[in-house]
Amino acid sequence: MTFQTTITPNFQVHIPVAVRKKAGIKFHGRALIKVEKGRIIIEALPKGFLKLGGKFSVEKPVPAEKIREITDLSS
Repeated sequence: MTFQTTITPNFQVHIPVAVRKKAGIKFHGRALIKVEKGRIIIEALPKGFLKLGGKFSVEKPVPAEKIREITDLSS
């Protein structure tokens, strides 16, 4: 699948509808962009980090007031 698009003077690029559908991009939002072997790769990121809520757990939570006391800033 190959499509032609335009890069604006502000370096914005329109992603054609067929490409968005094929990639499963359904909403506007943030994306990860990287360059590999001279190619630009764009990957949609999950909509908002709040979707990660409850996915991670901490064995020993640290109260916000204590973070400065236990953080090593020497490096």
